[in-house]
Amino acid sequence: MKKDNLKVICIIPARLASSRFPNKPLAKIIDQPMILHVYNKVKDAPEIDKCIVATCDNEIKICIENSGGEAVMTSNLHERASDRCAEALLKIEEKYNTKYDIVLMVQGDEPLINHNMIQESISPFYSDSKIDVVNLYSQIQDYNEFNDRNCVKVVVGEDSNALFFSREPIPSLFREKHQHIFKQVCVIPFRRNFLIKYNSMQSTKLEEIESIDMLRIIENGMKVFMVKTTHQSKCVDTIDDLKVVNRLLQKK
Repeated sequence: MKKDNLKVICIIPARLASSRFPNKPLAKIIDQPMILHVYNKVKDAPEIDKCIVATCDNEIKICIENSGGEAVMTSNLHERASDRCAEALLKIEEKYNTKYDIVLMVQGDEPLINHNMIQESISPFYSDSKIDVVNLYSQIQDYNEFNDRNCVKVVVGEDSNALFFSREPIPSLFREKHQHIFKQVCVIPFRRNFLIKYNSMQSTKLEEIESIDMLRIIENGMKVFMVKTTHQSKCVDTIDDLKVVNRLLQKK
């Protein structure tokens, strides 16, 4: 249920120029572009005050606007989704002369997202004022996924903060077979001012090596609070992933 003391905007970053799956946001899932699936699933969540798509591609903007949604054009130079969201946030705040407290970034390739996952990700901000950014994460059940570089793995400390993110299999399975292998789920809320701060920071070495936004935060000595979800997630990085998601959603 919505809590009135925090104003939340959801921003969905999307672009066509994916090296792994070109034109991915417009790929069809049950006869509807994937970006529209994600947008429609989050826009009516009770925790969300406003939902927009941030893109550098006019085709995506037209797709969203033709369906009654709102999209913001951003620079085509962004390497990180978080940077694109920061630019879109400032444009929306200026356009409507308002400010938000929480910026929820939902990647446009997470078509299995649901309202419960949104609530899980935002809840920590109501109980701890020191939390600046939250990531959902979930158990990896499939060793193929564990070894897939498209799947971002995460190691979480006893204090529920991320220790490290990597596209490589972490931690080692030498002693532990499957109990502590987790993946990042790209449902990521920031406190508004922290996102602006993140956007002003220089990219970092490990961030560039791994191509993972959150490492910029960890490398600068700050914390990424992790919330475990049991809800099913499947990031679409390849055509095979798209086929899997199509089957899952058709069953539902």
